[in-house]
Amino acid sequence: MSEAIKTDVLIIGAGPCGLFAVFELGLLDMKTHLVDILDKIGGQCAELYPEKPIYDIPGIPFVTGQGLTDQLMEQIKPFNPTFHINEMVETIEKIGDPLFRVKTDAGKEFEAKVVVISAGGGSFQPKRPPVPGIEAYEGTSVFYAVRKMEQFRDKSILIVGGGDSALDWTLNLHPIARRITLLHRRDDFRAAPHSVEQMRALVADGKMDLKIGQVTGLEGASGQVSGAHVKGNDNAMSKVDCDTILPFFGLTMKLGPVANWGVALENNLIPVDTAAFETNVPGIFAIGDINTYPGKLKLILSGFHEGALMAQKAHRYVYPDKRLVFQYTTSSSSLQKKLGVN
Repeated sequence: MSEAIKTDVLIIGAGPCGLFAVFELGLLDMKTHLVDILDKIGGQCAELYPEKPIYDIPGIPFVTGQGLTDQLMEQIKPFNPTFHINEMVETIEKIGDPLFRVKTDAGKEFEAKVVVISAGGGSFQPKRPPVPGIEAYEGTSVFYAVRKMEQFRDKSILIVGGGDSALDWTLNLHPIARRITLLHRRDDFRAAPHSVEQMRALVADGKMDLKIGQVTGLEGASGQVSGAHVKGNDNAMSKVDCDTILPFFGLTMKLGPVANWGVALENNLIPVDTAAFETNVPGIFAIGDINTYPGKLKLILSGFHEGALMAQKAHRYVYPDKRLVFQYTTSSSSLQKKLGVN
């Protein structure tokens, strides 16, 4: 394991509430790192409804999920947060007062004075395809996410799915894989048109294969897949030789490892106080859909409010000897300097 990454605040979850927390913390001179299980920034907004309209962001009559993410990313640029995407926090350990050691499934270790859980409804977990016995191959030759591309060099890969993730990884892994076969239940894709065009061009040039149908079974011993049985739409059976399978069947929300982080839970949510949205563990906060308190509304704007109050209390842990003077961005020259306002 590499040396621990030290930061003032570690934010778990890079959705809108986590992103706005970067802004509020940055105004108060706190440095942030963010960890998110998804392979992109923006949480549910970017992953589940990037083009879905949002109408209740104050001052913005209409914005899409991706549009809101893009604007938040622009807003936090002055504070240079560091993102660790495609990683899941596994453990949080209290090692000081205040100081936490946080470890991810990618082997990274962080040391932070404050931890902010902004994980929406928990962690996004991949949906397992209904293929008998697939569990025996998971983690060895069946993978639901690409953490390190190099792991798939010279592999014969079967990618299953028809959305952006399936098409993106088809195109990204094509240059290093021995052979790629894309399998989808129909010859119609939900991915970006440009990605579909690129994939079809590779197929037309004989550089990869496209099959229409569904996986019905797997072959291989000791966790190593050697082939997949495919049933076509005409009910004809065929076999795809492969040593790696990447199914992209979408994501579902589960509590995940949050239950092991040492914070109190109430109906799979994290109870917090309403003064600073702190959990039962001093120094660990929860904002956004993951928390609960009397009168809680699961709205993005509520999460923004929670992030602002959280930052005020977090400042006490990061700078215990420094008096916090409340300032407005409209009138404070020091805040405007941080934001790069002339």
